[in-house]
Amino acid sequence: MASNQQTRPGIGELAKDTASGRIGVVMGEVGARVQIRPVGGGVEWDVLPDNVVAPTAREGLSTRLAIKNGNSRDGL
Repeated sequence: MASNQQTRPGIGELAKDTASGRIGVVMGEVGARVQIRPVGGGVEWDVLPDNVVAPTAREGLSTRLAIKNGNSRDGL
């Protein structure tokens, strides 16, 4: 693999769907699609593997902060 290529996020990691701009958690692969679930829970959506990338550091931090804020509101 060339050094300029990024590896696709694995199961349980944050990922960005470049087609929609949404960020979620990789849940697995079904056929030729990657399934991503919204970070707050909900229904997974299917993404073409070429459209799945790691979020930028800023996007990842913002997403993790939103999760923590949601958990604190819920008393977790």
